[in-house]
Amino acid sequence: MLKEKIQNKTAKVGVIGVGYVGLPLVLEFAEKGFETYALDIDSEKIRKLKNGESYIHYIRPEKIKKLVDKKRLIPTANFSQLSTINCVLICVPTPLTENREPDLSFIVRTTETIAKYLHKDQIIVLESTTYPGTTEEICIPILEKTGLKEGKDFYLAFSPEREDPGNPNYSVRNIPKIVGGVSKEGGELAGILYSQITSQVIQVSSAKVAEAVKILENIYRAVNIALVNELKMLFDRMGIDVWEVIESASTKPFGFQPFYPGPGLGGHCIPIDPFYLSWKAKQYEFPTKFIELAGEINTAMPYYVVSKVIEGLNRQKKCLNGSKILVLGVTYKKDIADVRESPALRIIELLEKEGALVSYHDPYIPKIPPMREHKIDKSSIDLSEEIIQDMDCIIIITNHSSYNYDWILEKANLIVDTRNAIRKLGRYSYKLIRA
Repeated sequence: MLKEKIQNKTAKVGVIGVGYVGLPLVLEFAEKGFETYALDIDSEKIRKLKNGESYIHYIRPEKIKKLVDKKRLIPTANFSQLSTINCVLICVPTPLTENREPDLSFIVRTTETIAKYLHKDQIIVLESTTYPGTTEEICIPILEKTGLKEGKDFYLAFSPEREDPGNPNYSVRNIPKIVGGVSKEGGELAGILYSQITSQVIQVSSAKVAEAVKILENIYRAVNIALVNELKMLFDRMGIDVWEVIESASTKPFGFQPFYPGPGLGGHCIPIDPFYLSWKAKQYEFPTKFIELAGEINTAMPYYVVSKVIEGLNRQKKCLNGSKILVLGVTYKKDIADVRESPALRIIELLEKEGALVSYHDPYIPKIPPMREHKIDKSSIDLSEEIIQDMDCIIIITNHSSYNYDWILEKANLIVDTRNAIRKLGRYSYKLIRA
């Protein structure tokens, strides 16, 4: 039986989509002794994994090579392998369309592929963030077209990913795992599966509840970030340093959790996931006012940053049109190599629309990759003293740890700091504008 195979680690595990979420799962299952398949349509990822290479900078290549050599980790683009795999985890993207509606095409196509090889005593777990009801409304009909029935012949569950890329303190092993099955049996099996690789599994009553947990987590962050972003703009007019306010409020030992302002939201979760619930809520004739308002505020932040650049240039009797601007950091968070939904890209576009000559430096992104939403063809430039001194303005968008901010402040003509990266100003305070 499947339960015994999981417990004695003879079950084969397959992870579909081996990016920031899928690859850590693959490595954990392989390290725990499971024969684990890394399945992806990206042939370059599969090639690198087979060669023991890493495409995620904080995952060590020697760890991958060791597991590949032991044949615990089997990278493949051959999805017919699913016919022998017992446990299938789906970790594919769930972006928004150009009209900011859910794009479930990756989930649909992946589920259709699984259906071709679906067999009895198999469990499928969806990890991709989506609106409550997706697992039952989208996946079940596709899988049951095979004639097999969930809860009887195969099992289906949802377990939201909780990856925090680049965070050294939390990983698959110590982040509590939420699990909800379409059937009771599916939930229990999924719980047993994840208990093999993580310290705590939290069983909820259904897949819908598990889906709602992830949406709540991201809406909570989106709304609170919008709140401090709005306060930042207000306090700026009042001559109050929002960073000092947050730092001081954080001394309260109860009833307050700090959130921090920034140039806008980025990443694969917070800028996108709340709108999945907002879209779904329309089917229930329920307006999600907090979500929509938070989205408006966070989406407006790049425009606010540009206005602060204009303010700084005006102080120096310069205009934005024709000014040389250097963006420091284009990833959506510090110390990772991921530009998905990064506000830096929108800020670059807005600056160039006004005639600015924009360059960027990012130690993690040698060239901005092509994306559907942005048409930016730029490569990272050197961060030399001559470059810094030649720029009319430097904008700190991503506060990477590798930057020497004291040195940058000393050499720069003007800095717009969106991350409170520079705190010790000394005699250079006239150069800095916080945004």
